[in-house]
Amino acid sequence: MEETDREAVATAVQRVAGMLQRPDQLDKVEQYRRREARKKASVEARLKAAIQSQLDGVRTGLSQLHNALNDVKDIQQSLIDVNKDWRQSINTIENLKDVKDAVVQHSQLAAAVENLKNIFSVPEIVRETQDLIERGELLQAHRKLMDLECSRDNLMYEQYRMDSKNTHDMNLIHTYFGDMQKLSEELAKQLWMVVQRSLVTVRRDPTLLVSVVRIIEREEKTDRRMLDRKKQTGFIPPGRPKKWKEKMFNILERTVSTRIEGTQADTRESDKMWLVRHLEIIRKYVLDDLLVAKTLLDQRFPPHYDIFNRLLNMYHQALSTRMQELAAEDLEANEIVSLLTWVLNTYKSTEMMGNSELSPEVDVNSLNPLISQNVVDQLLSKYMSTLTVKLVQMFEQNLQVAAQINEELKTKVLLLCLQQMNSFLTRYKDEAQLYKEEHLKNRQYPQCYVQYMIAVINNCQTFKESIISLKRKYLKIEMEDTLSSSHTSMDATLDIIAKEGCSSLLDEVFMDLEPHLNELMTKKWLMGSNAVGTICVTVEDYFNDFAKIKKPYKKTMTIEAHRRVVVEYIRAIMLKRISFKNAEERKEGAERMIKEAEQFRFLFKKLAAGSGEDTEGLCDIIEAIAEVIKLTDPSLLYLEVSTLVSKYPDIRDDHIAALLTVRGDASRDMKQTIIETLDQGPSQPNPNYVPIFKEITVPTLTVPKLLK
Repeated sequence: MEETDREAVATAVQRVAGMLQRPDQLDKVEQYRRREARKKASVEARLKAAIQSQLDGVRTGLSQLHNALNDVKDIQQSLIDVNKDWRQSINTIENLKDVKDAVVQHSQLAAAVENLKNIFSVPEIVRETQDLIERGELLQAHRKLMDLECSRDNLMYEQYRMDSKNTHDMNLIHTYFGDMQKLSEELAKQLWMVVQRSLVTVRRDPTLLVSVVRIIEREEKTDRRMLDRKKQTGFIPPGRPKKWKEKMFNILERTVSTRIEGTQADTRESDKMWLVRHLEIIRKYVLDDLLVAKTLLDQRFPPHYDIFNRLLNMYHQALSTRMQELAAEDLEANEIVSLLTWVLNTYKSTEMMGNSELSPEVDVNSLNPLISQNVVDQLLSKYMSTLTVKLVQMFEQNLQVAAQINEELKTKVLLLCLQQMNSFLTRYKDEAQLYKEEHLKNRQYPQCYVQYMIAVINNCQTFKESIISLKRKYLKIEMEDTLSSSHTSMDATLDIIAKEGCSSLLDEVFMDLEPHLNELMTKKWLMGSNAVGTICVTVEDYFNDFAKIKKPYKKTMTIEAHRRVVVEYIRAIMLKRISFKNAEERKEGAERMIKEAEQFRFLFKKLAAGSGEDTEGLCDIIEAIAEVIKLTDPSLLYLEVSTLVSKYPDIRDDHIAALLTVRGDASRDMKQTIIETLDQGPSQPNPNYVPIFKEITVPTLTVPKLLK
């Protein structure tokens, strides 16, 4: 307290000193005293008011605590009294069990009384419902059926509540309402008949179709209600859930399948054009049905049924199944053409799914293929084989006839057949070239270009085997020399066709690889581009299709693909897209090149499995170039480059200059010295080495300047 007084006095002295700093302020001392007195009185008044308020609050709190204590005591006493009364009434509650059972029984009897009218009139209602079904008044019939089901379900539910294990009474109720189940089945038959003919009914009697949909919706609601009650009570009436909506869609699906299958009116024996007629009828029926479904049927069903899209999927699936069945049959060549034309072209054209009246609901681009690509490939292969066989069969029939006359005529006919085949092969070669040129104008067409080219290549081998077979059967050994030139000419033509076909397929591969090849030996590549991984995956994917190519062309294609990949990789180096800045970058780039060479080696070893191809040598070139780039001591650069040149003598000066430019640390004088020295040195090429650098050109803008 004394400390507080001292602080107050010190503060007062400070304030007074602040007020009396000039002599003229002494005249205002009285004024200052009165002002301070007023301030003091004001502060004291506020302090008293605050203290009084706190005291009032404490007084009120104490009063409320006192009242709460009294209330707690009263409640405690009341709980004691209640507990006492409860203990006294336990025996009384046990004595009321009979009353409780009577209440339950009364409730059940009340339900029975409420349904007595319906119970006694069940036979009459059944007859009325049957008459309504026969007259086609389905809505009214369903209403009465629902009343009967409601009465039965309520009785069974009450019985279940009273004694769920009493199966005798349950069976008694079920038997009494037995005719009702037959009515439900009969009504369902009528509904499914309408559903089966829905595309006809919606045009002739749309009200009937709407009634059927309303009945199905009622049953769906009842199903949901009964399933909810089962979750709460465990009870569900017999026959529930009916799932009539699900059954309706199953009926529609079977109807669509039957409609597609039933369009075949003829067989090959009765009409050679049976398949064309069959496919045209399918096209017309499907288009008509979908137009009706979009314009009329969609309006008669609730939106959540999504009836048009459901039907569209059903038709697509039914068509897919039917097309696969047709593809599995022993089709002739013209029938294969008809089927593939319909599946690949007609189906998505404006004559069918691409019809403007079906858009935008039908998007042809989102439709899955009717048959898989594997089935398309098999059909194409069968078609081409069939064509080849029929050419050869025609020749053999003529030779068999000639052989019956004399040997001389047989030889003349054979010579004529081979001449005709030679002429045919020349035209065949020209047509294959035109086919390739048309494809290059738009690579999207034809859709099965790769499969067709594989068939063309395989046909070359088939032709060779057929020619040999004909000569063995119908030409004596001493006469072989007379036909050797013709045979050689045809073999050469077939080899040219096959070689061009293989080249065309590889062109397809490398057109797809071009953007990834352009990434090689760039900054992006050095930073970790996966270009080579993508190249390997793409090549392997294509060669999975090329696996159908017959020997020896498959082996030839694998070797050529291997060579072209390596050439393109080396070409990317010689284009000087990158110049390494330091030894660390050179090491990183060289190690990446060695790793990618190993990826190529693994890929082509896998593709050439069993063919006996040497997959090592070509990839060794990439590794040899990588060693030149990786070298850390520039003084040894000449030795490393000379080793490279001795192994691959077709390397030119511009290749060496480009390689040294990519290294990034060789001066102009050093490049010129190395090149001039190498020109004077001997080379020791590997006798098995096939020149590869002669195909690789180097940009010429910088080379002349470099060598000046």
